[in-house]
Amino acid sequence: MTIDRDFLEDLRKRFGSAAGGEMEDPHFRAVAASVFKDGDSRKWPFADPATFLDARFIENGLRPEVLEALDVALIGVPMDLGVTNRAGARLGPRAVRAVERIGPYEHVLRVAPMGGLKVADVGDVPMRSRFGLAECHADIEACYRMIAATGVIPLSVGGDHSISGAILKGLAASQPVGMIHIDAHCDTAGPYEGSKFHHGAPFREAVLAGVLDPKRTIQIGIRGGGEYLWEFSFASGMTVIHAEEVAEMGLKAVITKALEVVGAGPTYLSFDVDSLDPAFAPGTGTPEVGGLQPREALTLLRGFKGINLVGGDVVEIAPQYDNTTNTAQIAAQVLFELLCLAMFSPAVRTKLT
Repeated sequence: MTIDRDFLEDLRKRFGSAAGGEMEDPHFRAVAASVFKDGDSRKWPFADPATFLDARFIENGLRPEVLEALDVALIGVPMDLGVTNRAGARLGPRAVRAVERIGPYEHVLRVAPMGGLKVADVGDVPMRSRFGLAECHADIEACYRMIAATGVIPLSVGGDHSISGAILKGLAASQPVGMIHIDAHCDTAGPYEGSKFHHGAPFREAVLAGVLDPKRTIQIGIRGGGEYLWEFSFASGMTVIHAEEVAEMGLKAVITKALEVVGAGPTYLSFDVDSLDPAFAPGTGTPEVGGLQPREALTLLRGFKGINLVGGDVVEIAPQYDNTTNTAQIAAQVLFELLCLAMFSPAVRTKLT
């Protein structure tokens, strides 16, 4: 079998002297123009201090005058005082920042978000005590209350899942939000051992605080031996789709149901890495066998294109339990998918009022 010489010559004429950033397809040409706007050399992914998604870093960035100039703020919340088992998610933000290269292009959603949004890593939420869980939650809530007034969309990396309750109390203080929650656990349990702030309870607390609308909340991937703890989810009207039901329904049906539940209203998206099977993401505090595959999780996230995303988080990354770095790699990819969803959100540059 011989090569078609005429075809080969045509390829040589079209691409033989073209630079790496030169594209014929109009869409790819526009993407390349945003990625290579300063020339065809990009910063080495392994150079300089690490940031979320290699975004520019703004020191002391959690200030209104900084946030008001952004569309999306990438924020670390390194707090894990609410865990019931294995600690270590306080190291999650650092591990996700250390992931060398995610993006810049999302081939399914066909976007390069860094070129279309004003994005920065604004650092970590300052907390006054590394020993006080309630104090940390109060600091997180106050920080996100300030963030809500700026109109920026915060995408956060935890930290254990208890941070999400505090985030919602601040972010949605003036208007309750709906939520897409991907997790192994519903996290709607009651107080234990004198504390209602642990990572198994943030969404019960958020509903009771009036900041989370349970009728506009869907929980996907639920499984494990804690089912008896999640009575509040069903009593409050949340939609719960168990991991085995994801397989039975199919991903398209799950996406359709989620979009129906949250509707057009303001929506928060919370992703716990233990939603994934520990074969793929062992670096977490409460692994549950029988979870989602990363490809399934990404398909779900991409299917939520167009939701009115007002904020989101990726939590429970505990890197010391994963010497492969796979968990942090997946978490970084999920963070990137959330950033891509922000491209399509009506909430860009609007305030929760």
